[in-house]
Amino acid sequence: MDKPYSQACENNKLPILEKIRPYLTEVMFVLEVGSGTGQHAACFATALPHLTRQCSDLAVNHAGILMWSEDSDARNLPAPLTLGLASTPWPVAEVPAIYTANTLHIVSETLVQAFFDEVRQHLTTGGLLMIYGPFNYNGQFTSPSNKDFDSFLRSRDPHSGIRNIEWICSLAT
Repeated sequence: MDKPYSQACENNKLPILEKIRPYLTEVMFVLEVGSGTGQHAACFATALPHLTRQCSDLAVNHAGILMWSEDSDARNLPAPLTLGLASTPWPVAEVPAIYTANTLHIVSETLVQAFFDEVRQHLTTGGLLMIYGPFNYNGQFTSPSNKDFDSFLRSRDPHSGIRNIEWICSLAT
């Protein structure tokens, strides 16, 4: 198997890291939901060696995540957990931080709601929830490319699509 690679992950890993780093100085553990290729996890674990970064995804993605983990030489990346948004309960207890990137637009609204139901069960009081991805604001696309991306997503799965940030924030409270 070839190591999976996403150009989008490569392009956005450092900008995301710089945005989240200030919030993680006191955090010792982050659960990543939907680790995908594992590129973000490998980069962030190397840059933030004080915290354990627990990857999770469907079992089919574990081999690729492990390849990125092994190549990073990070010692704070345990083996990924099997976790799908449709499967509950999540295989973790309470965690101080949860991170997910580019997941909420590729799943159904039902699974987005299931994600937040599980976040409420597993994120400690006062914990940190970090979400990265494309969002609409006040029902409007932020760019023509996001509108095109939304059309692409809905053509392959009519239940997916770019979400309104206001709805996401309402689910998070």
